[in-house]
Amino acid sequence: MLAALTTGVLLGLSAGLTPGPMLALVMAQTLRHGSREGCKVALTPLVTDPPIILVTLALASKLAQLRPLLGGVSIAGALFVLYLAWESFRPARLDAEAPIEPPRSWFKGIVTNLLNPHPWLFWLTVGTGMLAKTMSQGRPGGVAFLFGFYLLLIGSKLVIAVLLGRSRNLLAGNGYVLVMRTLAVMLAVLAMLLFWEGLKLWRLT
Repeated sequence: MLAALTTGVLLGLSAGLTPGPMLALVMAQTLRHGSREGCKVALTPLVTDPPIILVTLALASKLAQLRPLLGGVSIAGALFVLYLAWESFRPARLDAEAPIEPPRSWFKGIVTNLLNPHPWLFWLTVGTGMLAKTMSQGRPGGVAFLFGFYLLLIGSKLVIAVLLGRSRNLLAGNGYVLVMRTLAVMLAVLAMLLFWEGLKLWRLT
């Protein structure tokens, strides 16, 4: 069980800190609306991943036939992340006169994660194999693997949201706008990578 927990922790930490749409969104929502909203985005895998795991466990043996579907998911995700990039490129200033807008962090996080092909590919390949291996040693092994994985996947992003939220007030004015536009560029690049990945899954490149 300790080996399963360690494996989950290592994979979760790697996935949690790897640059991608979710990490960029956690940072953008934190800077724009505070740590609480960034933490909401960080927690959305608890909502999106259970159905992803169930579907991928059922379809893991049909990965080759799923490539076109995953390609479509990736391209749809690219378009949504591109929208988030545009939203971040024109941020409201951090001042008392800034217009109030709903953060919609749960919605943005859930849609971004569901339209991100990486969780699907992870669970279709590495995730299902590791889960099956740890479960073969007994149910506690599988539970330990999942616990370690999500503890670090979500925990790492929560730490980033809290630390970034504490320095948010230091970024008032032009500094805030510059950081948000930098994040917007990062999101746009990630959108292009998702689009390219979708084309590759469709075997168009």
